[in-house]
Amino acid sequence: MIYLDNNATTAVDPEVSDAVFSSLRRDLGNPSSAHLPGRNVKATIDQSRQVISEMLGCAAEEIYFTSGGTESNNLALIGTALAHGKGHIIISAIEHPSVMNTCGHLESLGFGLTLAPVDGSCVVDPAGVKNAIRKDTVLISVMHSNNETGAIQPVDEIGRIAREHGVTFHTDAAQSVGKTDFSVTPVIDMATVVSHKFYGPKGIGALYIKNGARIKPVLYGAGHERGMRPGTENVPGIAGLAKACEIAMRDMKMRISHTAHLSALLSGLLRDAMPDITLNAENAPRLPNTLNIRVPDIAAYKLVEILKDQVAFSAGSACHAGSCSPSGVLKRMGLSDADAVSSIRLSVGKDNTEEEMKNAAELIACAVKALRNI
Repeated sequence: MIYLDNNATTAVDPEVSDAVFSSLRRDLGNPSSAHLPGRNVKATIDQSRQVISEMLGCAAEEIYFTSGGTESNNLALIGTALAHGKGHIIISAIEHPSVMNTCGHLESLGFGLTLAPVDGSCVVDPAGVKNAIRKDTVLISVMHSNNETGAIQPVDEIGRIAREHGVTFHTDAAQSVGKTDFSVTPVIDMATVVSHKFYGPKGIGALYIKNGARIKPVLYGAGHERGMRPGTENVPGIAGLAKACEIAMRDMKMRISHTAHLSALLSGLLRDAMPDITLNAENAPRLPNTLNIRVPDIAAYKLVEILKDQVAFSAGSACHAGSCSPSGVLKRMGLSDADAVSSIRLSVGKDNTEEEMKNAAELIACAVKALRNI
């Protein structure tokens, strides 16, 4: 099996799994307990928080652990909304469902909501965000990079606009952290981090919250995570996330170079075999590992089905009971239903090889030819 679905999830790095199992064996106590086992576990959490803060370039006390990206995004959005009570929210039109649907819920509660459009390269126009700001705007949330196309968004420019207007700015950095250079800048108030997107365990994530940001908790219980996220901490997961961050800091230059090389190789091989394909968001700055390719005259879900035991990748549509819905992200870029449904996402990882790219390109090209001849 050639695994090219690293934007969905990544394999746990062996060093990370060692850290997780070491914590499972070592960290006996509850970190809220005053006795020695509890203090030892709290030390593990504190050390992990410090490592993660070093990667993001922030203070350790600005890192709050969660169960993953969905919870981090919910905490950022709902927590900010609760702190203000009412108001207007701006998000991009290409956000992950954990942002899009959360804001839909807030809209049902009376909050105003504006979707900032993207251009044909899947990039948000900062001027469009600026023009959408109202007197009652309390939050702007724009992802750092898009999970489907890999397009990197101008978050620093948008963050500066938010800062100039006194609006809290959040970025969902789930796809960026550990894959490309990312750090929180002075204009970013909150940022979402997801462990399993960069070779860490599932079920653990973090939310960076700048000191002084106006936010309330969305869960209530004891005083864990300084009262922002109650519940006994997932200590082995936290240790794994910290190790994933440590490795990413050590290997980032090599990781970027390797995945960019493999993506370029795969793209070139596919173009040679199928000259009529198109790379979606080709002109945008993109994650080094991500290709979103439009293959005319096929249904991408059928291609995924044919190759499901040989090559793992994603289609630009969701199919249930024989009915296909084109990707909302691709549609908002201006693609037709037919073009969106014929698009595939190929996301390489640090452990992929050149030989795998050659084999994957051949398998995909052969399967496309078979589909076109049916």
